[in-house]
Amino acid sequence: MLAPLSADPGRLRLATTTSTEDSGLLSILNPPFEKLTGLNIDVIAVGSGKAIKLGENGDVDVVLVHDRAAEDKFVAQGFGVNRRDVMHNDFVIVGPTDDPAKVAGTKSAADAFSKIAGAGIPFVSRGDASGTNVKELDLWARAGGKPTGRWYKEVGQGMGAVLTMSNDMKAYTLADRGTWIAIKGKLPGLKIVSEGDPELFNPYGVIAVNPQKHPGVNYMAALQYIAWLTSVEGQKIIREYTMDGQVLFTPDAIR
Repeated sequence: MLAPLSADPGRLRLATTTSTEDSGLLSILNPPFEKLTGLNIDVIAVGSGKAIKLGENGDVDVVLVHDRAAEDKFVAQGFGVNRRDVMHNDFVIVGPTDDPAKVAGTKSAADAFSKIAGAGIPFVSRGDASGTNVKELDLWARAGGKPTGRWYKEVGQGMGAVLTMSNDMKAYTLADRGTWIAIKGKLPGLKIVSEGDPELFNPYGVIAVNPQKHPGVNYMAALQYIAWLTSVEGQKIIREYTMDGQVLFTPDAIR
């Protein structure tokens, strides 16, 4: 666990999912905010579950995550306040370029998972309580239950690392589209094999840690950051962040 926050009005501690970091979004979104406000942002990129836990403990000021059920619980229990929609993208199922499980052409993500399980082809799971991991487990439940075979690998790693491992192992995995677009050029052995199912929708929200629960947090800085992410300029940066002509995230606060 991180050391307790000191009352440093010049710093903002942000806990966020690895996809916002691995996709490169934060590297273009945070510097203009720091220049505008004079604040310095300390980024802690972990799975959404761990990010929310840091917020519950008062170890950060604000969280930017993608697990709506956990976000709503975080707010309902009084740990978070002023949640705002920020952006969305979607999840994709990627796998070996020769698609040994014959996933291409399946009608749903659950059907794709069923084919992977039936074929026993390696699948790499984040296994880290991240938003991606939560979605993956939901899809496995729809497909008949969480796998237990040796082909199913829970690795406890972030999205970039999991994609790299999947490429090396010739395995399937579930990825957020932003991270996939950002690093797919380094993954010659993988391709998207299933996409477009409405169940793969992936929204992101930002939430301030409640100062009534944790008086030491930098609540005013958190509010400034929320205002930045949902401002015309912040949303424009998100909208215009592309790679190879592909949009990584779609803004939701201002469309």
